[in-house]
Amino acid sequence: MTFWYGDGMNGWGWFAMSAGMILFWGLLITAVVLIFRALDRSAERPARQDGSTGPERILGERLARGEIDEEEYRRRLRALRGGPS
Repeated sequence: MTFWYGDGMNGWGWFAMSAGMILFWGLLITAVVLIFRALDRSAERPARQDGSTGPERILGERLARGEIDEEEYRRRLRALRGGPS
């Protein structure tokens, strides 16, 4: 059985097949990369068990480095937690 264009495929058929294959592989590779990023991101941030928030942790790090003294640390920690100043 012969079609309009003989036994072969015309230019638009080749273009559609090539574009479809590129789109398929592009979507597949993108999905794999996104899955690996999501898995890596969840493994990168371990859950903190001491309950300290970001600002409290930074304040503790500043105390450990000696940038602020203990009195300043306690004053700022009370301010962060909303206690009496």
